[in-house]
Amino acid sequence: MREDWQWVNAIVPKMVTKLTSRFRVLQAIASLQPVGRRTLATSLDYSERAVRTTTDALAELGFIQMSVKGMQMTRAGQQLLHGLGPVMEELLGRQQQEAALAQKLGIAHCTIVAGDSTAPTGSLMGLARAARQVLADQLPLGASTVAVMGGHTLATVASVLTPSLAVNRHLLFVPARGGVGESPAIQANAVSAQMAQRTNSDFRSLFIPEQLNTATYKPLFAEPAIHEVLELIAHSNVVIHGIGQALVMAKRRNIAPHVIDDLTAAHAVGEAFGYFFDAEGHVVSKFPRIGVEIEDLAAKQLVIAVAGGAEKGAAIAAYMHLAPASTWLITDEGAADFVLKK
Repeated sequence: MREDWQWVNAIVPKMVTKLTSRFRVLQAIASLQPVGRRTLATSLDYSERAVRTTTDALAELGFIQMSVKGMQMTRAGQQLLHGLGPVMEELLGRQQQEAALAQKLGIAHCTIVAGDSTAPTGSLMGLARAARQVLADQLPLGASTVAVMGGHTLATVASVLTPSLAVNRHLLFVPARGGVGESPAIQANAVSAQMAQRTNSDFRSLFIPEQLNTATYKPLFAEPAIHEVLELIAHSNVVIHGIGQALVMAKRRNIAPHVIDDLTAAHAVGEAFGYFFDAEGHVVSKFPRIGVEIEDLAAKQLVIAVAGGAEKGAAIAAYMHLAPASTWLITDEGAADFVLKK
């Protein structure tokens, strides 16, 4: 059902918000009738202007009637309220769950999609489509430099983007960090390039392996081509990233067995931006800085984390101890249920 509403919202932006608002106004009128606008606004904690706009629309549609006594439901309004009840219960229940998850994690926003993306029959497409919608709604108009991490989840997000995202926007996609020794198709360079291609936008690549030691990579920063891209990354205003399980990411990064043993001993559960951390968000290991670091995120205009699945629940919860409060998390029921039951 949630994915159905995402499609509805995609073709008629803000429709779900308007529907929710009108339904709540109808519920309040049914409960308080006859009721005046001021009382209704106070009851809903809405502005009187918003109540006036909504009630005028409902009256024009024939769902409420106005008199000197106040607003009252019509028979058509009562039928509508009854018929929409089950649908809105599901929709509002998900919104309440999103609010509860955001509050528990200490971040600004959460979007939860149906299913469990790490289950045997799971899919990343729900997360990807939700990420596309959040980007469409939240990306600022005008020029933006978007720093993108790699991974299977972000590669799936890239695959569903369309040129409509760049309408009234000039987007430049850059990798958030250097390569990490994984499949070329899911490295940050490839993912940012695909996002640019899918949206008819621009991109720049950063060809620095992340595994280089400090003594090796620092002289590379003086190279004009590399320095220019690093400056673009540093001044990016939007970051899109995933969250990984610590040991899974360690193996993908071809980390030495003795280092993996150290991560296991330190009870590392998650990884993001080259940081490995335990369940309390304590960093237990870190790669050298080549690109965006967690401490850089607080200064970004928009930070979107995309990660789901019950298997990643512990990593997601742990990372949020480090994430800026402005983070927008896009996750699924598998991860959300895991975190909310902790």
